[in-house]
Amino acid sequence: MRAVSLVLLAFLLTALPVLAANAAPRQAEAPAQRFPNVVILTIDTLRADRLSSYGYRRPTTPNIDRLLASGVRFTQTRTVEPLTNPSLCSMFTSLYPHEHGATRNGLRLRPDLPSVARTLEKRGYRSAAFVGNWTLKNRISGLGDHFERYDEVLTRKRWLGMFKGEATAEDLTDAAVEWLAEARKSPRHPFLLWVHYVDPHAPYRLQEDFARPLGVGTGGDTSRSDRYDTEIAFTDHHLGRLLAAFDRDPALKANTLFVFTADHGESLGEHGYWGHGRNLFEPTLRIPFGIAWAEKIRPGTTIDAPALNIDVAPTILGLAGLPIPPGFRGFDWAPVFQGAPPPRDRVALFQAHKGAVLSAQEAGSARRKGLLEVGVMIGERKEIFRLDERRLWLFDLLKDPRETRAAARTPELSQRLHAWMDTVQKGLIASDRLAPAEVSAESVEQLRALGYTH
Repeated sequence: MRAVSLVLLAFLLTALPVLAANAAPRQAEAPAQRFPNVVILTIDTLRADRLSSYGYRRPTTPNIDRLLASGVRFTQTRTVEPLTNPSLCSMFTSLYPHEHGATRNGLRLRPDLPSVARTLEKRGYRSAAFVGNWTLKNRISGLGDHFERYDEVLTRKRWLGMFKGEATAEDLTDAAVEWLAEARKSPRHPFLLWVHYVDPHAPYRLQEDFARPLGVGTGGDTSRSDRYDTEIAFTDHHLGRLLAAFDRDPALKANTLFVFTADHGESLGEHGYWGHGRNLFEPTLRIPFGIAWAEKIRPGTTIDAPALNIDVAPTILGLAGLPIPPGFRGFDWAPVFQGAPPPRDRVALFQAHKGAVLSAQEAGSARRKGLLEVGVMIGERKEIFRLDERRLWLFDLLKDPRETRAAARTPELSQRLHAWMDTVQKGLIASDRLAPAEVSAESVEQLRALGYTH
């Protein structure tokens, strides 16, 4: 009897902890991440036709090409405004410059506007931005108000001015990779990461380590166009380091939506002009644009229908399955990725303004007095009107893609263009009333030192 009792006692001592463990309520596992991470990579002053994947003869962008090949690449994308601050504010808010108010470098967004960043934040996203251009400083752009963390990486003197007003691609990638390592420690929370690289912007510095592979000489007679190409290759290299951080974590990469584009292009002597922002010709409007999301977007897809940079915000939200704010002007391409027909007859609308606001006296009427040109494009027919000269251009881009054969016309604006100009002008007046511009003396000095003029 004693032996039986001892056996029973041994059984109970062994079984009770197991039974108790099974009876105890299990700790609930953390829910899986519902929405994708979003990474937006933008490069300042990058024209589409200087990327290898867009047919350029030099291998300028192997890392970007690989990213674009992994998803969908748009071949006919344009910015609604060829100037950094207005363009990127339009990209995030899906509004035209005369609506969001940041029509020129040095003018802030109207406060409290919805944006893709704010919409994602309401769904629990952490957000971080790393920008290397003085014009994007939060106090003169307002974009930083839309991010949880907004790092102004202003560590270099690319121009000959006294100020450290920009950063290299190396600096920006280092900062972004460091933040990404911290973000990966909390994988249950999605994140939005934006990095804006600035290197291809003037003054087109020669990146000697990338010159030889492109067939570019390193002598003192190197052309501006060749130096521009080396800047692109330098930026691509360091952007590739950021992409490699995702390659090392396949699970992270599989649940990350990548967007790649530029704020605007660059005129490299076309129409007798070097730079951007002052006209609406194709070299400054055309930009690269691609979206990749492993297993969600079929790789190697190409879309030839017209797209605009205001499409970025609604398309991100559409792909994530989130509601799009009703005020967004852009087109959601997500259904097209699933087989819906693209909008072939889309009307594209553009505007160009003076560059930086360079005096406090100018700030009061900086928006309504800064409009230079308006443009409308339907199909291959493009119409541009320059206000100060009252000059109208008409182009058929199918027959004349370089916009060289259109003669100057008397200002017989189409009804569509006339209505667009009227809309823009009224919006600029309203923006000046609703959000008076404030420009500090320091900002004026910085913008001048970085080469920004009227």
